[in-house]
Amino acid sequence: MMNNKYTLGMIGLGTMGRNLLLNMADNGFQVTGYDKDPKMLKKLEEDGKAHNLKGFESLEEFIQSLELPRRIMLLVPAGKIVDSVIAELIPLLGKGDMIIDSGNSHFTDTSRRAIELSEKGIHFFGMGISGGEEGARFGPSMMPGGDKAAYNAVKPILEAVSAKVNGDPCVAYIGPGASGHFVKMVHNGIEYSMMQVLAETYDILKNGLGYNNDQIYSLFEKWNNGRLKSFLLEVTRDIFKVKDEKTGNFLLDMIKDQAKSKGTGKWTSQVSMDLQLPIPTINESVSARDLSKFKSLRVALSKALPHQSVAIKDTAEFEAHLEQALYFAMITSYAQGLHLLEQASVEFKYELNLKEISQIWRGGCIIRAELLEDIYQAYKKQPQLPHLYTDESIQHQLKEIIPGTRNIVITAIANGIAIPCYASALAYYDALRTDKSPLNLTQAQRDFFGAHTFERIDEEGIFHADWN
Repeated sequence: MMNNKYTLGMIGLGTMGRNLLLNMADNGFQVTGYDKDPKMLKKLEEDGKAHNLKGFESLEEFIQSLELPRRIMLLVPAGKIVDSVIAELIPLLGKGDMIIDSGNSHFTDTSRRAIELSEKGIHFFGMGISGGEEGARFGPSMMPGGDKAAYNAVKPILEAVSAKVNGDPCVAYIGPGASGHFVKMVHNGIEYSMMQVLAETYDILKNGLGYNNDQIYSLFEKWNNGRLKSFLLEVTRDIFKVKDEKTGNFLLDMIKDQAKSKGTGKWTSQVSMDLQLPIPTINESVSARDLSKFKSLRVALSKALPHQSVAIKDTAEFEAHLEQALYFAMITSYAQGLHLLEQASVEFKYELNLKEISQIWRGGCIIRAELLEDIYQAYKKQPQLPHLYTDESIQHQLKEIIPGTRNIVITAIANGIAIPCYASALAYYDALRTDKSPLNLTQAQRDFFGAHTFERIDEEGIFHADWN
């Protein structure tokens, strides 16, 4: 084995790392892996039997087995573990070698690591990967950003293993610095939003219309054959068919209603606040997960503060309006995420190409959807599109679906069903299409009690009034 010179080595042979290696081997690349856990090495050997895949338990032997310059990909948990692995690698690497962090690292960590490794002559870049274990095995969407020379050295591998849409690989050089991990972070923020909107749709159908799991499955199946077609709707649909082996009930009904997260949605919300770029629907999806954790409080308040439901009469019309509302919320989730990327590109000098980003999101990733083709065409037609809502084709769709969306929001509120993402998406839309907002009052208040000044509509300059 020591005589072999592998093209790329993977550190971290868990599900994602192992499946990505298998994908590379399927595409004819000589690859190997390293993991401290012998069970992971054995699993790689078993799954990669057709390609005679082998791994290393010795980091030194693993490094020696790689051709120069060494191409090393990390798929380990984000945070301190990444720094620990890099610290172990540094003494074993030479100038010109490269490290690719493919986990969900925070973009600020990626920026720091790139600077530190550059000073040692080691190439480094961060790459977001989306698609889960199936995507890693058969074609993910990948978002590499940072050292372009390092990216070019692995570009043929990444393009070969990525998902393809109309023959186009779902991978592209995102931009300098930590842009790859930043874009993946925002991708996950959009994912949070779309998942929460689907949860609210489920709540409306179950508690507003009284639908059972079979009826919800059928409706989601119908929608997934139309413009709502997406990976998330597809997997959500399938959840409603799975039975619990222990009880025979639907598995969904046996799952506790407390959601967890790994932090990428929170990071998206935090950076949006720093950049003063509102993404309220994404923010609400993060808050909804946090609120779900107060289970005992929710149970107590459900008894203390009951609500009388309102009958929904025309279910066929209501279903049609709900389809429109879900489509509107999907458009808005993408719109907020892409608007944040545009602002971040200016602030951090990422040079992001939103046309290319929407293109590589069309396949392989968790947020892939039929709608992304329309979004891709919008940015292809106008690369400097200031906001997705400003595209004429999107505007035409918005005008058609807004009345139904309003009906859904009104009905859900009347029935006491919490719809934070639906409501915030509609409020965001209404705020953006308002030419004169009431925030002149806010400025007057700030000047009244804090002498914070204001601007006038009839004269240039900064002013302060004697309100007393």
